[in-house]
Amino acid sequence: MPSSHSIVPPANIAVIGLGNMGQPMAACLAQAGYQVMGFDISAEARARFTAAGRVAAASAAQAVADAAVVITLLPDGKIVRAVVDGFKAHLMPGAVLIDMSSSAPVGTRMLGEELIAAGFEFIDAPVSGGVKRAIDGTLAVMAGGDGRTLDKVEPVLKAMSKSIFRTGPLGSGHAAKALNNYVSATGLAAAVEAVAIGSRFGIDPNTLVDVLNASTGRNNATENKLKQFVLSESFASGFSLALMAKDIGTAADLAHQLDIPAPLADEVASLWGAALKTLGASADHTEIGRYLMARR
Repeated sequence: MPSSHSIVPPANIAVIGLGNMGQPMAACLAQAGYQVMGFDISAEARARFTAAGRVAAASAAQAVADAAVVITLLPDGKIVRAVVDGFKAHLMPGAVLIDMSSSAPVGTRMLGEELIAAGFEFIDAPVSGGVKRAIDGTLAVMAGGDGRTLDKVEPVLKAMSKSIFRTGPLGSGHAAKALNNYVSATGLAAAVEAVAIGSRFGIDPNTLVDVLNASTGRNNATENKLKQFVLSESFASGFSLALMAKDIGTAADLAHQLDIPAPLADEVASLWGAALKTLGASADHTEIGRYLMARR
């Protein structure tokens, strides 16, 4: 049960970033009874938001002006900082900011410390689960920051998620997300390579995927990506290759900052970076299959 200090409906929430994840996550908040105002720099994204019956602000400053909670869902931590610096003067006293983007952990910690020193509250709470789970409100949330702040916004996070993991101090949520995506990306690349090798030897790719899923090679990619997006060549998971490459790089960079050898992370970061250079920023992350298959 929420405490007396929890932020519960019908509190005002601003959602900054109305992309593939922001739109459905904002919808979940509205369905839970929160008063949601969204903003995106894209006029098309704002139009989609209002077409769904939501309220879009004309600026980030307008969106946050009356918000008890401000959620950022933006491409990276540098953009988050730039946007926050732009609207900070318009925040309500004591407002809680939740960065649900995939940001760099060290930068998150620095930004959070500055905001907390200025009288606001801040946590990092990136998510995993993709667009499908954003739509049905069953995302996994990795939340870092002060426990009292997490208690306060737990009802907000629960409105969008099935699982909330308290990962530790400020920035740890973003670290956990980057490390998760590194492991996920490694599994996808390995599975695609295995299918390519098996195909060259004469094994039907669909059969090999079935073998993997009935055996110890099973992972999220073999269950949810190979047949659905790679072998079908739809490449329409809704999560970009650019964002995946960024997250893998974040994980590798974190290892370097901590002086921890991570040779596999470095190799995987290099592989996905090369795929990004070849396929371009608009490619879906499952197009790593197209990239690896073309190298056969």
